[in-house]
Formats: sequence, C-alpha cells, structure tokens
Amino acid sequence: MADNTSSRKPSRGKKPAKTNAGASALNLADSDRLFRILVQGVIDYAIFLLDPNGTIATWNQGAARLKGYAPDEIIGRHFSTFYTEEDRAAGLPQRALRTAAETGRFEHEGWRVRKDGTRFWASVVIDPIRDGGGELLGFAKVTRDMSEKKLAEEALEETRAALAQSQKMEAVGQLTGGIAHDFNNLLTVVTNGLDLLARPLRDEAQKQRIIEGAMRAAERGAKLTQQLLAFARRQPLRPQTHDLNRLITGFEPVLRRACSESVAIEMVLVSGALPVTVDAAQFETSLLNLVVNARDAMPNGGRMRIATGRETLDASRVKKMSEMSPGKYVVVTVQDTGTGMSPQILDRAFEPFFTTKEVGKGSGLGLSQVYGFITQSGGHVEIDSRRGKGTTVRLYFGASTQPVQGEGLSGDAEIVPSRARVLVVEDDPEVLDVTVATLSHYGYEVLTARDGPSALDVLRRDDRIDILFSDIVMPNGMNGVELARRAVQLRPQIGVLLASGYPAAALSTEQGGAGEIDFSFIGKPYRSADLLEKLQQVQEDAAAAAD
Repeated sequence: MADNTSSRKPSRGKKPAKTNAGASALNLADSDRLFRILVQGVIDYAIFLLDPNGTIATWNQGAARLKGYAPDEIIGRHFSTFYTEEDRAAGLPQRALRTAAETGRFEHEGWRVRKDGTRFWASVVIDPIRDGGGELLGFAKVTRDMSEKKLAEEALEETRAALAQSQKMEAVGQLTGGIAHDFNNLLTVVTNGLDLLARPLRDEAQKQRIIEGAMRAAERGAKLTQQLLAFARRQPLRPQTHDLNRLITGFEPVLRRACSESVAIEMVLVSGALPVTVDAAQFETSLLNLVVNARDAMPNGGRMRIATGRETLDASRVKKMSEMSPGKYVVVTVQDTGTGMSPQILDRAFEPFFTTKEVGKGSGLGLSQVYGFITQSGGHVEIDSRRGKGTTVRLYFGASTQPVQGEGLSGDAEIVPSRARVLVVEDDPEVLDVTVATLSHYGYEVLTARDGPSALDVLRRDDRIDILFSDIVMPNGMNGVELARRAVQLRPQIGVLLASGYPAAALSTEQGGAGEIDFSFIGKPYRSADLLEKLQQVQEDAAAAAD
C-alpha cells in the first residue's frame, strides 16, 4: 500500500497549538499596552517610576494634572523637586527611598509643591521594584492629593477647639461665680468683725470671739485657694513618707465628728504598715472631703466603710488609669450606702464648683480637690456609683520603699525671740505693714524696700543684714528670685526666705520667669508662727553654712 502521509494536509489538531502560542504572545503584549494605557489614563493619582537614585523615569496624566509638569519638563529630574525646602533640608526624600528599599514600603502624608509653587497635602506611597534576583531596579511612586481631606480635618479641629473654648469659658464662669460667692461670705465675716473691734466692746470675751471668727474665716479662705490649686495640680505639696494606716487612725476622731449619729462608720484597715509618700495634711483634707460627701449622700442615715489595702497592678490594669505605671499600690476606699449618682452627674463629679447640693450646703470643690491632690501625688482616683445603690471611691497611691518619717514639729512650738536684722521686700503696703509689725513684735530689727532695685540699694549701704525676706512677684523688672541671687552675690552669708501667693511650682515657669526656686519658700497666706519658724530655720542654715 502506498504511503500517502506526506500528501496529507496538516490535521486541524496541530494548527490551533500554533495559533494559541501566537495568541498568548499577542495577549501579553496587549496586557502590557493596556496596563500602560490604564496608568496613563488615571487622572486622580500621580503614578510614575523612579530609578534607584530617585530620578523620574515615567510620568502619567494624573501626575501632570496634580503637579503641573508636562512629561518633557520633569522626566530626568529628581523627585525631590516636589518636596518643600524644609523637607529637602531635613533629608526626607532620601529617607523615603531608603525606607522603601529596606522595609519594602514607604508611606507618608505631608506638604508637596506644584510647578506654580502652590502647596497641596499629599498621601505618598513608594514601593521598591526588584528583578528576579532581588536587585533593585527602581521605585514605583503613587501620590494622591488629600488637600480637601486635610481642610476638612482642620475645619473639624477648629470646630472642636471653638467648642472646647466655649466649654472652658462656661467652666470659668461657673468657677468665678463660686469663688466670688464663697469669698464674699468670708470677707463679710472679716470686715464686720473689724468694724466691731473698732468700736468699744462690752468685755474681753466678746473681743476674743470676734477675733476667732475672723481667723476662722481667713483660714477658710486659705483652704478654698488650696482646693483650687489642688484641682489645678499646682498646690505646693510637702510630701513625706507616712504610714497611711497611722494617718487614718490619728484622723479618725475628726472623721467621726464630721458624721451624724445616724451614720455608722466601719474602719477596715489592713494589717501592717502602708508606707506612701504624700502630703499628710492634703491627704487628710481629701479623706475628709470624701467622708463629708458620703455623709451628705445619706441624709436619713446609713453605713460608711473606710478601708485600706494593697494591690499589685499590671500593665493591662494601669493602661486604663491616668499617668500610672505597673507596680505595687496602696488603696484607700470610702464606700457609702447613699443615694448614689446618675451617669450624667458622675461624668461631672470632678468639675470645680459642680454640686448637686442646695445653695450654702457645699462649694462643689471637694472632689476636685481630691482629684487634683491624688493626680499631683502620682496616684489615681476611681468612682463607682449607681443611683440608689451608693458610691465607692478608691484612691490609689504608689507604695513607698522609704522608711516612715517621724512627726514634724507642732505648729504651736515655742517661738524664740530673735535679734536678727531682716530686710523685708514687699510691694503691697498693707502686707508690708503687718509683716513689719509681726517681726518687730518678736524682736527682729526690720528694714524695708518696695522692689528689687531699692532692696539692692539697701544691701549695698548696710552690711549688717542677716536675712532677706522678699515677695517673688514684684514690679520694676526684677522678681524675688533674681533679687535673692544678686543679694547672695553681694552678701554670701545672708539668709534668704521667699514668699508668694502663687505656689512655687507655678512661679518657676510662669510668674516673672523666675526659673527654679533654690531658696527657702513660704506660701501666702501664712500664720505668724509659720513665718517665724521659717525665719529661724533660714537663720540657722545661714549660720551653719558660714561655719
């Protein structure tokens, strides 16, 4: 039989294989072409390639539209052209390429510059391009104009700031009204008492009652300012290491006297010492404020529980607390069975002068004082309250490893008359007069000056001055800290005591640019016993330094 194979036509099964291979090549070329068309057709994004050094290699319509350059104007130039002068000086373009090459991606938002010099807020993504062997061929860069989003965010932030300012002014108004109300009451007691003292009185006992009433009013005024400073976290604290159990036990009679017989107080103090570093007086004030609040929440009587304990707080727990670190803490709890607070009232509990009590029944500063004191002491306060279920307040203090310090000298300690020579510098004439009278009464020889420059003149003329006692905030371009430093330069052995109605922490950064106060300090208002004790200490320190 003849072999007709060579004369046969190619089978239809072979031909499609050849046709499919050509189609695959054609499709690959088409895909590449379509991809280029797609990239070129995108107008909302700038999409282009950079060589490994950052030189622009391609340019799409979106880039031309967004940045204003035609392809022949920008291809071959470095992409840092679009960056601001500040970013170029900071090396941001180079850092962007380095980050993309090392980490596989660079993302950033910032200002970029168009051809006409205008700026726009850009969202930038840079991805490295590598061959099969991992060699860097260049970068793909995508930029999007986010100016509208940026403007919307800024407008929202301005709205929030305006709202915050409005709320702040509302709070200031509430605060000012509360302060005015309370201080006017105190001033009424003082001024009327002085009016009575200026008239003939029936007996010495009546005179003494008037004086005591005026003193109580002045002390209440001082306490009011301390509560305000506590809320602002700027009160001058005197922290020492104390055993909280001992402080509470010693203060227990006052706490019980603050409550009526219908309120049963249960003290549950954990065994052992609880050393913490706090201002004892401010802690007692905070505890008393919590007890008074609990008492007022139980007008018909109830149970109050004051407890202490120890807790170790881990990272997940302190994450929900303000400015706290994991570690060991001492916890003081005040719990009542009173009326409790609604969520709306609870949200405002720490606001100064916010109170649900009747007019004259409370200033609204109790919890704000507690908040300021505990925060300034590096601790935390929590309130758990429900309507009709009572309230629980927990105070967290960092446990101290320092030994508990002994009790200080009593405020009623004997005042030893002095013969020291004191230069008093005070610009308020009434404060100056009463200070001179007080110091003269206790044997001090007193010289005076109204400001820093005149005080320096006195120091230059008189080399027998033992102590400089100066206010800090003064007129005529020299504050008390600057005066004290100049005085020590003139008289290295002189003792220095500074005073102010502002707390020392605020003075060091705000009032008069005083800087750090490295001299003895006493806050106004002060009692004569406190002033004399400070002056005696300053005199002793100066004498010891001279030896």
